[in-house]
Amino acid sequence: MSLTYAVPDLHGRIDLLEGALERIALHAAGQRSTIVTLGDYVDRGPDSRKVIERLMTWQSDTLQLVTLKGNHEAMMWETCNNLAELGWWKKNGGDQTIASYSEHQALRPPDVRLVPQTHLDWIDKLSLIYIDQHRVFVHAAVDPKTPLDRQNAQTLLWKRYPPGFTQGHGRRHVVHGHDANARAPLVTKGKTNLDGQAWKTGRLVIGVFEDDRPGGASEFLEVVAREGG
Repeated sequence: MSLTYAVPDLHGRIDLLEGALERIALHAAGQRSTIVTLGDYVDRGPDSRKVIERLMTWQSDTLQLVTLKGNHEAMMWETCNNLAELGWWKKNGGDQTIASYSEHQALRPPDVRLVPQTHLDWIDKLSLIYIDQHRVFVHAAVDPKTPLDRQNAQTLLWKRYPPGFTQGHGRRHVVHGHDANARAPLVTKGKTNLDGQAWKTGRLVIGVFEDDRPGGASEFLEVVAREGG
């Protein structure tokens, strides 16, 4: 039985990412499985650079890593490529991301030139959606009325489902983050929201999905930051 582990919004929390990778490796116990990170690696938390570098360089003989793009990576890429105003990104946590690229950045105005081109290239190539036999993994949402190969980026990166919405996409269960709620995981018949605002609460929820079984998670793993970490 192969498994897929879904890791929601990290927002600069390298401690939670390291804890998640360690916990998943122990749980998988050498079994070939997939890890899907649902985007929003940067902003708000203190270690955006370290999170990106860890994901860029992480390797495993048994665990495949699928990294999806979140709206915060989209904001970062657009701002660093002069396609969006710095103030827009800063209002959404960009200050913390830029600061993570320089120990002395707090002493002068934010400078997006501190972000290495290799990191921007990595962000540019991130997938927007991951689809397997029974599920759709995405940062924000999918349009249930639109075929999966025709979804637009705005929906996949930015959309929030209305309150009480329970649909997936056809027969597939949708697994997403983006819509922060400290009560996560929020599970309905058609979808699961894993975003528990981990960067602030210190509690990261990982969904564990059996690849040969439809529907929601078979269990959830929790990574809780050490106090003061």
